[in-house]
Amino acid sequence: MILITGGAGYIGSHTVKYLLENGYECLIFDNLVYGHEKAILADFIKGDLNDKNSLDKVFKEYDIDMVVHFAAYAYVGESVENPQKYYNNNLVGTLNLLDVMIANDVNKIVFSSTCATYGEPQYIPIDEKHPVNPINPYGKTKSMIDNILEDYNVAYSLKYISLKYFNASGASRDGFLGESHNPETHLIPLVLKAINGEIDHITVFGTDYDTPDGTCVRDYIHVEDLATAHKLALEHLDDFTGFINLGTGTGVSVKEIIDSAIRITGIEPNIVYGDRRAGDSSVLVCNNSLAKEVLGWEINNSDIDNIIETAWNWEQNKKF
Repeated sequence: MILITGGAGYIGSHTVKYLLENGYECLIFDNLVYGHEKAILADFIKGDLNDKNSLDKVFKEYDIDMVVHFAAYAYVGESVENPQKYYNNNLVGTLNLLDVMIANDVNKIVFSSTCATYGEPQYIPIDEKHPVNPINPYGKTKSMIDNILEDYNVAYSLKYISLKYFNASGASRDGFLGESHNPETHLIPLVLKAINGEIDHITVFGTDYDTPDGTCVRDYIHVEDLATAHKLALEHLDDFTGFINLGTGTGVSVKEIIDSAIRITGIEPNIVYGDRRAGDSSVLVCNNSLAKEVLGWEINNSDIDNIIETAWNWEQNKKF
């Protein structure tokens, strides 16, 4: 059985769905602070990683073989304003999880990390050898956990793969799951909410970057392609330990996202042009060669129009 912490969240629920479709037995552990009850697709225990005793009972009651660890707070701005919340939840909660795993002889984990651990890019595309220098508490918590995993591997033979996502996006092709955050901070759902009339405009922050059209460029990876990578990571824990970037290797600008949304929906949103935001890099693009080499990972759903199409289908018919 695989324990999925944060399995009621955006990427977690899509991964659970894919694992179930491929014959895996999953147990979801989520406190539902940001997760959604309607996104729960497997056996479920409501719990918090900071309740170490309750977590230990789960490991003693269920025959857990491996863990996929998604549970984390992930708002960059909030992490700057309230770092205590992030260190207590992301860092302490993960330490509790790892300690309980070791105490119960479970030594395999796939960790949900982030490209935010790299900080301001020194070169593009970003590979796993890029210097690590996170610039906000959210990224710092993920980077600290990466360091802890390395140390636990040496000391306790913990087998881990830390997956560093670039921009997760899109929704399940069957329309059953999608992106639903409160507050919503991601570009694609905000553009679609502006098109759908849920918000009155979309703000483009900065048009004077050193990019072809002057707007920021990011690497958007479909959430279903991320789900397949997690399954592959679980299957390679015996032959690989370390960090793997997950992205398409292709950059898409803010303007190109908006253009795709207009193309897919036939509706033009109200656009407001604002100043650059502090801390926004011009370009963030992934080097995904290690994921392809080690995991045999294939990207099948991350054409930007497909991402927008699945996200638009979700936005119009979302269930939570």
